[in-house]
Amino acid sequence: MASFNKVILVGNLTRDPELRNTPNGTAICRFSLAVSRQFRNADGSSREEVLFIEVDSFGKQAETISRYMAKGRPILIEGRLRLDQWENQAGEKRSRIMVAAESFQFLSSPNRQEGDSSGETTYGGRGDDGSQRRQQRGGGGGGRGGKPREEEDNSDGDDEEIPF
Repeated sequence: MASFNKVILVGNLTRDPELRNTPNGTAICRFSLAVSRQFRNADGSSREEVLFIEVDSFGKQAETISRYMAKGRPILIEGRLRLDQWENQAGEKRSRIMVAAESFQFLSSPNRQEGDSSGETTYGGRGDDGSQRRQQRGGGGGGRGGKPREEEDNSDGDDEEIPF
């Protein structure tokens, strides 16, 4: 039987991202995303349903999200569902469904007004050499109609460049 595990979410961070490192040095960033849906009841009244979803990102993505995102900022996340299981102090088994981020896209920046999608940058995936890939959209088309172009990461380790 075939299976498919993929989610795409757009929402706002409900708190500042938390960055930590594993003992072997892998960065992990955990944050919560608020995702809402508006609909009409059977009686015609308008309602809004809000979900709060925990997201984990790893490696360079985790460092980038932790550095440039903050509470209230919008982000697009592509990832997969995963089950987190643990025992609490009372010995009870607990579990929750989370999202493991595979790629993301900043949807706004402090230097750009809301709704301006030109210059959006998508992070995710790996190149053939294992390096992080970056695709940039934009150039007057507002992010529509043009194909993303892949850019080489020519950074010399200087992290001062803001990726959006």
